[in-house]
Amino acid sequence: MYCNADGYLSALFVLLLEVLVISKQEIQINDDIRDNELRVISATGEQLGIMSAKEALDLAAKDDLDLVKVAPQAKPPVCKIMDYGKYRFEQAKREKEARKNQKIVDTKEVRLSLNIDTHDFNTKLNNALKFIKHGDKVKVSIRFRGREMGHSEFGYDLMKRFSEACTEYAVVSKPAKLEGRNMLMFLAPKPTK
Repeated sequence: MYCNADGYLSALFVLLLEVLVISKQEIQINDDIRDNELRVISATGEQLGIMSAKEALDLAAKDDLDLVKVAPQAKPPVCKIMDYGKYRFEQAKREKEARKNQKIVDTKEVRLSLNIDTHDFNTKLNNALKFIKHGDKVKVSIRFRGREMGHSEFGYDLMKRFSEACTEYAVVSKPAKLEGRNMLMFLAPKPTK
């Protein structure tokens, strides 16, 4: 399989970014912890009490684990004895899973004209309903040309007719509003029960 240098570098760059996302949280571990007193929690989750940083480091080193400051704002700061490499791996895994489960909502646009015919109106309506059923928001717009600007009430009537035709699947998130030569209205899918 052929792999060019740019592909290798981009893959390396993505990997480096993932490591930086984890490391940017500035978690203090082992010798970075400079506090006099710490509240220490063992690897099993039981509280070992308040002790000096040196004592806590000695306890962590005895079990071949790391001392990690988990609550720096507490008085005294809370540290936990754990395997820091495993902790970072689990945290990266959770973040990646959260990013994967995010739903991206797109905004699709349907353009109407002031003197639209019935069949064209129904076609635009079917397209909007298809977008809404897919989970996207829909921006309905009308562009006024020339003398049409004097008859904006026809635009409001058309928008009202369009929104009433979509009431089964959508709610009006932003009602029709004239902005310059355009009239805009936003429809969003009805929340699922």
